Amino acid sequence: MSKNWRPATQLVHGGTTRSQHGETSEAIFLTQGFVYETSEAAEARFKGETEGFIYARYGSPTNDMFEKRMCMLEGAEDARATASGMAAVTAAILCQLKAGDHIVAARALFGSCRWVVETLAPKYGIECTLVDGRDLANWEKAIQKNTKVFFLESPTNPTLEVIDIAGVAKLANQIGAKVVVDNVFATPLFQKPLELGAHIVVYSATKHIDGQGRCLGGVVLSDKEWINEHLHDYFRHTGPAMSPFNAWTLLKGIETLPLRVRQQTETARRVADFLAEQPQVAKVIYPGRKDHPQADIIAKQMTGGSTLVAFELKGGKDAAFALQNALEIVRISNNLGDSKSLITHPGTTTHKNLTDEAREELGISAGTVRFSAGIEDSDDVVEDFARALKAVKA
Repeated sequence: MSKNWRPATQLVHGGTTRSQHGETSEAIFLTQGFVYETSEAAEARFKGETEGFIYARYGSPTNDMFEKRMCMLEGAEDARATASGMAAVTAAILCQLKAGDHIVAARALFGSCRWVVETLAPKYGIECTLVDGRDLANWEKAIQKNTKVFFLESPTNPTLEVIDIAGVAKLANQIGAKVVVDNVFATPLFQKPLELGAHIVVYSATKHIDGQGRCLGGVVLSDKEWINEHLHDYFRHTGPAMSPFNAWTLLKGIETLPLRVRQQTETARRVADFLAEQPQVAKVIYPGRKDHPQADIIAKQMTGGSTLVAFELKGGKDAAFALQNALEIVRISNNLGDSKSLITHPGTTTHKNLTDEAREELGISAGTVRFSAGIEDSDDVVEDFARALKAVKA
């Protein structure tokens, strides 16, 4: 396979293997196990002396194709596909830590990600410090002698804050810690955390990679040494493996990723610009706008904007609900990165389990709304917002 292919070509052809039948579309190897010609062949396979598959919990031909295609896109040496995005996050963090270790994490995280580092990890004796990730000084101040992992997402969910990945990686390298980046909001098309110095990248493939509301999935990407040393055995023995059927579905979804993200980003940009001019809207946060608080960092580490827009309505929760209920094309859902335009009120959905104080720290007000652009005609989506805003008092 050529390493010089551009992303759109990689995502159609990368990592593909074919059976003896020469199928055009990737095959689904929907099997639990595999057979061996001889007992000696089975022994050699289990010893690692010969290549091949052993059990679907460890890997399968369909999953292998998905992992290789993601590696080509991300510029990673190796990957493991997981049953969901949260399985990927949990595996990437816990597989490399033990009791007595310490995590520094950005406080602006998806609710379940924050639960993993703030609630789950401490149950196993792993300490966690949450910081305002926008300021590198906060990361440096939080470092302890036992700090082993830095964890962040950028742009963040739902307020689209951007964190200096290269700066965080530099601090981590000084103490031998690993940086784990949740890159869902940027997509692998607009941001390459490994090129910026991060060590591990995780995705909820449920989002843009499938992008059509069909199945769950996740993936962890890194270098072969880290995966072999930390993730390999964790993955084999704890069982977060992706279903081969889901891997096949994701392979079909990833083929159209550049086409979908291009349209979604254009719509998101237009919606952001439109909302910024409306009297009912207090503020708009979009990585493609010059007024984004971290515009200078975005210019350094991202090659595109985002498919998502965060905005705050002056009328609080009542205004947010009125807007969402009045939309016709844009549907209310806590998912994102879908071919359908979606909208959600984080304070009562994805981040409802946080305290009022925690939401305030993150900039999630009662009027905060998150919009995920789909692939519909941009004019129709903007017009849908224009009509729905009439139900909201200025």
